[in-house]
Parts: sequence; C-alpha cells; structure tokens
Amino acid sequence: MEMITVQQAEDIVMSQHQDFGIEKIPYELAVGRVLAEDLCADRDLPPFDRPTVDGIAINYSAYQKGIMSFTIKAVQSAGEPSLSIDSENECIEIMTGAALGSSVDTVIRYEDISIDNGNASVNIDVKKGQNIHLKARDKKRGDILVKADQVITPAIIGIASSIGQTTLSVKKLPKIIIISTGDEMVSAESCPTPFQLRRSNGITIQAVLEKYKIKADVLHLNDDYEEIKKELSRCINEYDVLLMSGGVSMGKFDYLPKACEELGIEKLFHKIKQRPGKPFWFGKSQNQKLIFAFPGNPVSVFMCLHRYFIPWLEKSLEIPDSGFQFAVLQNDIDFPFSLQYFAQVKLRVNSSGQLTAESVDTNGSGDFSHLADTHAFIELPMEQNTFRKGEVYKVWRYNF
Repeated sequence: MEMITVQQAEDIVMSQHQDFGIEKIPYELAVGRVLAEDLCADRDLPPFDRPTVDGIAINYSAYQKGIMSFTIKAVQSAGEPSLSIDSENECIEIMTGAALGSSVDTVIRYEDISIDNGNASVNIDVKKGQNIHLKARDKKRGDILVKADQVITPAIIGIASSIGQTTLSVKKLPKIIIISTGDEMVSAESCPTPFQLRRSNGITIQAVLEKYKIKADVLHLNDDYEEIKKELSRCINEYDVLLMSGGVSMGKFDYLPKACEELGIEKLFHKIKQRPGKPFWFGKSQNQKLIFAFPGNPVSVFMCLHRYFIPWLEKSLEIPDSGFQFAVLQNDIDFPFSLQYFAQVKLRVNSSGQLTAESVDTNGSGDFSHLADTHAFIELPMEQNTFRKGEVYKVWRYNF
C-alpha cells in the first residue's frame, strides 16, 4: 500500500468510529463527560408566579378604582406558602422569588412606595402584572432544558440539580492504553546517559486525554520483538484502543508493523503524505480494537493525536461542532516538499474579530520546545509550496 493523503487517512480513521455504550454516574462526577440523555423540566419553570423585586403585591383592580394607599396585611418571604388579601385595599409586603397568591396580580417596588404606620402609599403609575415572573414563562413541565450529545459543563450540572437529576446518563469512554517503545527512552525520574532520552510522549498523550476524563494506562516496551508481540496481544484483549509511539518507521528495530501483522491485526494504512508524522500506522484487530501507532518524535505524536485521534474520539462520543477552525496566516511560509505541512502557530483574535495564525520556526519534528508557547497546527495543502500572509487555512488547536 503506497502513501495516502491526509484526507484519505482522515476518512479511514473516521470510518472506524465506535459506540462504547452508556453508563449512569453521580452528577458531581459528570463535568467533562458527554451527556447521553435530554434533561427535561420536572415541573413548570418558574413553578409559580413570583415577584422579580422586593415591594408590595396588590390587586390591580383596586388601583384602577383610584385606591393609592394599601394596608399591609402580612409580610411574605421566599419559600413560604403564598398569602392572600381579604379586601382590595390590602396588600402583601413580599420579597423577590416568593410565591405570589391568586388574590394579587401586580407588584410595586419599595422604591416606588412610601410606608407609614402599616400603610403603603403608591407614588407612580402602575401597570397590571408588572414586576412578576409568570409561572411556566421559561419552560413548561416536560420541556427539554439540555439536549443530549454535548460536553457537560458546570452550568449543565446546575440545571440537573435544579430538576433533581442527581444521576446522569453519559457516554462510556473507551478503555485506552498508551504504549511507548525504544531502548533509548528512560523514565522521567531517571538520569539519562548522554545517548538516552527521557520519555515524554506517554505522559503528554495521557494529559491530553484528561480533558475527556479518560484515565489511560501507560506502558513502555523495549525493542524486543517477542516482548512487543506478547504485550500487544494482551493489550488487544484488555483495551479498546492502543495509542502507540515509536517503532513504525523504517529502522532495524521498528518492530510494530511486523508484530501487528503476525497477530492478525489488519493494516488500514501506513504512511501519510504529511510532515510531521509521515510514518503513522493505523490498524484494526479481529475483535475491532483500534491501534493508532504514531511516529516517535514528540511533535509528530502531538500532531497526529490532534489531527486524527481526537476527531475520531469526538465522533465516537458524538460531540458536535468539534475539529478544525480557519485562521488568517500572518506571515509567508515556503515548504518545498510535496507533502501536507502542519506548522506550529500562535493564534490571536484581531480587532476585526478574525482568528489569526503566526507560524514559528522550528527544527523539525524532534523540536518539541515550541509546543508550550504555540496554540495550534496550521494545515497547509500539499498542492502548494508557497503560502502567503493573508491567506486562510485550517487550524487544529491544542492550547487556546
């Protein structure tokens, strides 16, 4: 199979989206998960007529008859049973949010009355029904308050609480293991020799997945073919997705493609016409488990993760409106290769409200130092070699 385009790779990856089912969890653990049910009002909202200000409640017919002074019958605060007047020259002194009784239909602010010896005198023109939030004005019982298939925010948790829904149905998350390879890679706690590197890809991927509340396991394998094959076989049975870094290029110790083939894992593609991340390998096991095998360079891992895996994950979880945006390039870029180029850029919003992207110079896919102070990859089409300031291209965010 020859190298494929970025679009072909995206189509193949997205065609493998999966539904991992639904589970119920306590609402206090649900922020960041994907809602799998509509949240509906369990009663009218508001559930009763209520004042929007502190003041007095009267029956408007009395004002129509010219009554401008009312005897305060009682004081009613929010949360108490509603009170009624017995005659039209009476009023109820009432607080914001209290339940308005059926004998009154108009509320006048404290600022617009004078109170003296238990009597309230009105100082303004009054309109019938003023300063009242009517029952069911916002939503009726059974109306949808929050639609399914969106990421649960603190605001959604507040709505769930208001309707007494303390358990929420959410999309189940795939069980993921992150596997790094390479004898030259040592743990972050270690002191490397001059010829070794500390491992970072695994923890980076793990941190990206935290946004989706996925607690991925991490495993490191040395360049031992039999060990790699044995661990791959185990992981394919235990996990839904394997995210791998390293071992997919053309080197003598890049064992992953061969090990996958021997385990009966179908190669869906290997190598994309892109930089960074050209040697990306993607496959599917006989039991429908997916293997995303990224090149070992940190920038390649980061780009492939955000360009292919995250869109796959968000489609599987049915998160809408995800993926790329467009930005206006702020500087010229020349790229003399027939590959789709993903450049690291800083994003800003200009005074016209446009998203802009300014590229930074890097030293290739091993130079991950700029990932901390850039925000996205800008995707530059393979058909061109020159890209000019003012042109508009896709951007894939990671820090913005």
